[in-house]
Amino acid sequence: MQDLLQIGTFPTLAQNMIDGEFRCHALEQLEADDALRQRVRGIITRGNYAVPRAVIERLPALGVIASMGVGYDLIDLAAARERGVLVANTPDVLNDAVAELCVGLLLSLLRRLPQADRFVRGGNWRQGAFPLATTLAGKRVGIVGLGRIGKGIARRLEPFGASIAYCGRTDQRLHWPFQPDLRTLARDSDVLILIAPGGAATRHIIDAGVLEALGPQGFLVNVARGSVVDEGALLTALEQRRIAGAALDVFENEPDIDPRFFALDNVVLTPHVGSATNETRSAMARLTLDNLHQFFKDGTVLTPVPAS
Repeated sequence: MQDLLQIGTFPTLAQNMIDGEFRCHALEQLEADDALRQRVRGIITRGNYAVPRAVIERLPALGVIASMGVGYDLIDLAAARERGVLVANTPDVLNDAVAELCVGLLLSLLRRLPQADRFVRGGNWRQGAFPLATTLAGKRVGIVGLGRIGKGIARRLEPFGASIAYCGRTDQRLHWPFQPDLRTLARDSDVLILIAPGGAATRHIIDAGVLEALGPQGFLVNVARGSVVDEGALLTALEQRRIAGAALDVFENEPDIDPRFFALDNVVLTPHVGSATNETRSAMARLTLDNLHQFFKDGTVLTPVPAS
């Protein structure tokens, strides 16, 4: 069995798979055993844990970082590339799960399903009908970041009668219209869905100006990264009803999210569960392990993070 540095915790299902195929060690164990630190060639982690330069530089034999997740913005890619370390993630296997969660969050937000559930449980139905909500049919949906998952979301929304437009790095010449200006996309949308990658290039691209353009009838859904949104501006917009509501699966400082969210009745909040199904996490763990086995076999990985 190969020795790995494990950064972060994994679901029990995934951890059992990992432990059956590799010997995993915490960083503290490696620091206490210099010979082990010297020979560890791989790191296994998840997309919501950081792999900083200091850790990469502490492992002289390191050759691969395998992340169970699609996001890699918390891995110091520059440090990895300087050292010739391969970085692998798990694209595609989680597309369906994240896309379906996005649609579920959007329906919950527009139809106020969490509030309706509480209304029934609280015995309020006896006193009168639940207030009217908002339909998805006919809504203009702007998608920020039309990669694999974004396309999956768009395809799922079309049967509801939603019209789709998107903003991203390039015009992909698709049948959905491309809008290069984010504020214009927000202004022309009833719903703005975020599925752009994290990192410095997208940090706080959803700022007060974009939220102002979205307007008091507009809804925001974030299944991307918390860093994409200026959370202070979002909270102000929600509290002052400058936008109609938001559904959020990701946050800037998760799991220690701003308690101001808890007082709002125009939000749906979930704990970063976009890929959290048994089927998806099993597939992600399998691909992560296969990337590691491939590296130890011939020095390559199956799904490398792109060079740029």
